Amino acid sequence: MPEVFESHPLSSHLSSTAGSPSAANRFPSNLPSGWATALTPESEKSYFQNLVRFLNQEYGSGKTIYPARDNVLKALQAVDLPDVKIVILGQDPYHGVDQALGLCFGVPNTLQPKPPSLVNIFKEIASDLGIKWDGKQSDLTGWAAQGVLLLNTILTVRAGQAFSHRGQGWEEFTDAVIQALNAREDPIVFILWGSAAQKKRELITSPQHKFLEAPHPSPLSSYRGFFGCKHFSKANALLTQLGKRPIDWGMI
Repeated sequence: MPEVFESHPLSSHLSSTAGSPSAANRFPSNLPSGWATALTPESEKSYFQNLVRFLNQEYGSGKTIYPARDNVLKALQAVDLPDVKIVILGQDPYHGVDQALGLCFGVPNTLQPKPPSLVNIFKEIASDLGIKWDGKQSDLTGWAAQGVLLLNTILTVRAGQAFSHRGQGWEEFTDAVIQALNAREDPIVFILWGSAAQKKRELITSPQHKFLEAPHPSPLSSYRGFFGCKHFSKANALLTQLGKRPIDWGMI
């Protein structure tokens, strides 16, 4: 089974039992060029080396960890840095059986029932834009293909244990992702749902970027302002103002 990350500075810390991972499974060469350039310096930092050791131990321990190793960096693999138009920030991956697939809020199309947070997102889309959801497509790869970066603030989790990989280095890594986005001159629309996502706002200091904030779509908070936020139409209006093509939120 391939390592989550591999790079020369970390090679001495990686398990020799994993074999020789192909280039597709190495960090940063498993990322498109924009992200690889922006994030390569992270591999030299102590938090990253500690994160690699932790992840290799977790995935090699017999515990069930989500998402699968090959999907840990899927959000970045799906949308390169220059192509990001909208960022939706989640918390940590779904920890239920076979739910997490590496894109925040997305789950496999075959999964039933769908997570309540995702159901609430589509309720808001229906209310906001009149787009009805058939309850089938749910992996959100259609959004990613249009330039929506679906990024969690923590990228892995133990099965059945929410936030179990908190404080292991993912927060620093996703801070670096946000800082790379912030450094981009081309404006980006950031959609921040819930306090975990909104804490990242302090990293976004460049004035050209736009923000939409609301409570998390979880059933615990959705009725406190997520429903009725109209973030999908508002995001498209901002993209239009910026001269960018709006997102077809029905293309899931």
